[in-house]
Amino acid sequence: MKKYILALDQGTTSSRAILFDHQGRICGCAAQEFPQHFPHPGWVEHDPMDIWHSQLAVARKVLADNHVDAHDVLAIGVTNQRETTLMWDRKTGEPVAPAIVWQDRRTAAICDALRADGKAKKITDISGLELDAYFSATKLKWLLDHVPGARARAEQGGLAFGTVDSWLVYKLTGKHVTDVSNAARTMLFNIHLMRWDYDLLHLFGIPEQVLPQIVSSSEEVGNAHHSLFGAAIPVAGIAGDQQAATFGQACLQPGMVKNTYGTGCFMLMHLGKHPVASHNRLLTTVGWRVDGATDYLLEGSVFMGGATVQWLRDGLGIIQSSAEVEALAASVPDSDGVFMVPAFVGLGAPHWDAYARGALFGLSRGSTRAHIARAAVEAIAYQSAELMAAMQKDVEASHRAMPLIEVRADGGAARNDLLMQFQADLLGVPVVRPKVTETTALGAAYLAGLAVGFWDSQEEIAAQWVCERRFEPAMSAERRSELLGKWSRAVERSKAWEE
Repeated sequence: MKKYILALDQGTTSSRAILFDHQGRICGCAAQEFPQHFPHPGWVEHDPMDIWHSQLAVARKVLADNHVDAHDVLAIGVTNQRETTLMWDRKTGEPVAPAIVWQDRRTAAICDALRADGKAKKITDISGLELDAYFSATKLKWLLDHVPGARARAEQGGLAFGTVDSWLVYKLTGKHVTDVSNAARTMLFNIHLMRWDYDLLHLFGIPEQVLPQIVSSSEEVGNAHHSLFGAAIPVAGIAGDQQAATFGQACLQPGMVKNTYGTGCFMLMHLGKHPVASHNRLLTTVGWRVDGATDYLLEGSVFMGGATVQWLRDGLGIIQSSAEVEALAASVPDSDGVFMVPAFVGLGAPHWDAYARGALFGLSRGSTRAHIARAAVEAIAYQSAELMAAMQKDVEASHRAMPLIEVRADGGAARNDLLMQFQADLLGVPVVRPKVTETTALGAAYLAGLAVGFWDSQEEIAAQWVCERRFEPAMSAERRSELLGKWSRAVERSKAWEE
């Protein structure tokens, strides 16, 4: 009987479930969007029960649609939108507030106060992260301060905090855990000592009693309740979405780079077994812990990647579906001098400006919706090129020999050939798209499969990676420099717009 690994991929706008076989091939997929809530400008929320119900529904659907018995699923791997912050009652399992999504900017002022108090460097030195509202610590502080009675209940051990992985594993197994990759995104975790950090907990006013137990990314943490699927399937792999995608892209050697083009864009470089401190406002983060060994990554985060195209569809209404953007953008030879800075929720790395806002520059009477679409697609590539430039500076400063050979691309927008070619042109190195682009789910499956012996080694996993298409750079160095210079001017003009 054929055996499978079930990957649960809980994203910002949808929940997905994918079945993988021993060759790492997709044997079934189900997806379901769930509602986004924007109660105030800059606020983004999810209903935790929408997250759970949509994820459970697609997991059951993929098994039913493909006639797979739960007893033939050897393990479940969980991967998730990171930093999104949830809090629930330990006894009832009921959420006590909406989830505060990673995109939410309500706690920017808390970060400003800590920065003014001179705490930013200490936070970065311990956690590897920039002091920003993006991460979980200030979101959790906000919940404790604003949900009636929450702080007292938390201190008495009555409430549980978790990122989305922790919430899903709790609902699946009843266990309150998180893996090292997700813990490293909370801004409460010491990436050098690999544990919750008491100084950071004190700084943010977080009681230790709310925190989940930290586990490895690849280990059996508990069995899914028999009633959910008809079998007690082990949950054996957990990783935040970008770390999972890096693992799924088989970027397992120092210097290898992947870029995910999803709602946001996330470029990660494998650093090996030792972290590299960033001097260019990138993030040093834990990749995964497997068999007791920790791998570190250098990460740059762009908040608006594919979400920029969604805005063209939902905000401007110049396309009917996201898939139309490539044809519209390709209908003109270039953007005709139009630049879009999609700072709708501020700017991420390497700027970290919570008060920047979206802008269009270079518009003329001749500008059309096609030029705006082209500028939107190109903006995704410009932002990623900034990340790569910062990454290369950090690696050079560390005196480690990690030459950039290629960038492995994945995520929904990686199917856009126009974007992939423009990205290769801006980076000056090939951009390579794998045959399996569902690398986030694949990474979670690999981590779970390693834990239960479905795959024997990371070398076996690396051998399964197959290229689908390679985009070679074709732009002159002079043209590249000219475009990047104009992009930089546009970014500077969008900064500090909100007070």
